Amino acid sequence: MATLEINDLHVTVETDGGPTEILRGVDLTVKQGETHAIMGPNGSGKSTLAYSLAGHPKYTVTGGSVKLDGEDVLEMSVDERARAGVFLAMQYPVEVPGVSVSNFLRTSATAIRGEAPKLRTWVKEVREAMERLSIDPAFAERNVNEGFSGGEKKRHEILQLELLKPQFAILDETDSGLDVDALRVVSEGVNRVREGGDVGTLLITHYTRILRYIKPDFVHVFAKGRIAESGGAELADKLEEEGYEEYVKGGATA
Repeated sequence: MATLEINDLHVTVETDGGPTEILRGVDLTVKQGETHAIMGPNGSGKSTLAYSLAGHPKYTVTGGSVKLDGEDVLEMSVDERARAGVFLAMQYPVEVPGVSVSNFLRTSATAIRGEAPKLRTWVKEVREAMERLSIDPAFAERNVNEGFSGGEKKRHEILQLELLKPQFAILDETDSGLDVDALRVVSEGVNRVREGGDVGTLLITHYTRILRYIKPDFVHVFAKGRIAESGGAELADKLEEEGYEEYVKGGATA
């Protein structure tokens, strides 16, 4: 089984005052088949971790390493990371005017698989995945994320996840802005991908509500750019009751 290893990761972002360190030594190992929930308050570094792993140019890695089965992820371009099996579902998916969902999905699958999927089987594959996510078939001809509601954007992210079948899925606040029905549908999609045991999942969230649908194997509390505490699913229950105050004040360490 593949392993994603993050060791002593330090990341800065450029601000008006110059480079600001956001991640201050993150250590985390995720294996295929495992689900790790990353929880913490705003500004703790959760999304910075997600985008740094995906290769967003806004974030500069100043120290540490990220290895996927021994291969240096930080030396890979964004598209090489995707082909290696790293997938990011964004908190705020961007619009891609002029590119239809159907063309976007098939182009993405071609890039990941190394060859274009056969059209007849691909159309069936997409249709069935859309049905499972309660997505109208007409959605396929709309431009990517253009005029989409928050729920539609998140369903589209999970549609990509189901079709591209990565080794590691980084889900950045997938529950953000979803009503109860949309949250259930999106969570069911994530769980379908998890059922095969072939994907390692980093589930980044503020709240425990999504964890009622997606049960994590491990929970990690982010605070001040580090993992402040790790535990099992019971740690999420503690956070639901007590919040993040003790971690923000620096009262807990990993």
